[in-house]
Amino acid sequence: MQHPKLALKIIQLQEADFQLRDRLIQRNELEKGYHKEMEQLHNQNAAILDQIIDDIGYPTIDKVGKAANEAAWLVIQHSIAQPDFMRKCAKLLAAAVENGQANPVNLAYLTDRIAIFENRLQQYGTQFDWDENGILSPQKYDDLIKVNQRRKIIGLNTIEEQTKIMRARAKKEHQTPPTDFKNRQDEIEQWKCQIGWIN
Repeated sequence: MQHPKLALKIIQLQEADFQLRDRLIQRNELEKGYHKEMEQLHNQNAAILDQIIDDIGYPTIDKVGKAANEAAWLVIQHSIAQPDFMRKCAKLLAAAVENGQANPVNLAYLTDRIAIFENRLQQYGTQFDWDENGILSPQKYDDLIKVNQRRKIIGLNTIEEQTKIMRARAKKEHQTPPTDFKNRQDEIEQWKCQIGWIN
């Protein structure tokens, strides 16, 4: 590991994210839109990580170790109000994966998240949300067979298996669907425009 101090700093960003998420779950506030505290922390973490990337390049396994490499991805994955940062990191992460210095599963999740925000189809079916029937389901993706083939190549289970896992987790965390599906969809689209994901 080339940068142990920066590795620790990146892991601390992830820990702050986890701790806030746990507090919001306990207060039953996690599913009430994009919580302001969460957004503030995500933006703060993204700014710190962006500075680290400016200093040392993408935090690959050889630079910061596996744990901090995973933590960096989580910070990026959660920086949803920073489209330019997420897109920049997706390119850097793709290069790191190609060089065996990052997890291809993380690239799949980031690629899908960006696709959803840009109103494109997922390639791996990693992103879930409540559907119009109030059921937690994968967001729109392309051909099911191709999606499951891509998932298998990088070591993921099938989308059907993952759906069961995600629904069980939502139940355990007492997550519930929005009371007004259409209104929530409208709010999401407005947010995407406001943030700069779509025009």
